[in-house]
Amino acid sequence: MKKQAALKETIEYLKANGITAPEIGIVLGTGLGKLVDEIQIEKEIPYADIPNFPQATVEFHSGKIIYGTLSGKKVIVMSGRFHVYEGYNLWEVTYGIRAMHGLGIQHLLISNAAGAINLSYKKGDLMLIEDHINLQGSSPLAFKGANQFGNIFADMLEPYSKKINALMKAIAIQNDIQLHEGVYASVVGPQLETRAEYRMLQILETDAVGMSTVPEVIVAKQLGLPCAAISVLTDECDPKNLQPVDIAEIITVAGEAEPKMITLFKEIIRLLD
Repeated sequence: MKKQAALKETIEYLKANGITAPEIGIVLGTGLGKLVDEIQIEKEIPYADIPNFPQATVEFHSGKIIYGTLSGKKVIVMSGRFHVYEGYNLWEVTYGIRAMHGLGIQHLLISNAAGAINLSYKKGDLMLIEDHINLQGSSPLAFKGANQFGNIFADMLEPYSKKINALMKAIAIQNDIQLHEGVYASVVGPQLETRAEYRMLQILETDAVGMSTVPEVIVAKQLGLPCAAISVLTDECDPKNLQPVDIAEIITVAGEAEPKMITLFKEIIRLLD
């Protein structure tokens, strides 16, 4: 099925199932699912039930669309995202962003779990992404017919909304939450980085590294969708003192830091118009 037709079928299915007027789209990262507990949920639809929707294959990504009210706004949440390392192409990785945009969202909020490259950042800290480096080797706009969805030469001067980021920083100060701001590098994964790769990322002046987010942000930019993204830093990537990383520990650290992220997201949703 052609991409436009498939996407239209997905959007029509979701509308027919009660997802009619979402204002804000949210993508939840690894170990960051508890925001859902704050939502007055109206609809939950497993990805498996949605026509043409990719299926989450990672065991700690639940794989469903959630629709309801949070901080007085209608939100649609992707609880479980898609990654290149699962074998998806970048159209599939970003399919949910295009579907949420087609349903009418005006803003996009993204979370992820990431490793701290900046050695002054510690496990459990939050980082607001102010810029990124795409190291995934391709672009979600690099396919035949991509210009049917918007300008493929999307300008990346400001991939993350300065307005939303300024509000996020103000909310963090008001709530006594330490919020770093930095550059996020997106790699393919799923293996973690070598010491040499961490040294390279330091030379590139990145502050955090992960395996998601950047393709979603590029598509948001093509669609003219203002977005912001927060990394929960789950491990410290010091190439001179590198320790083995346990995925279970990453999930635990993300869960412990999550209440701070939930506060930021709830308050920013309240303020967005």
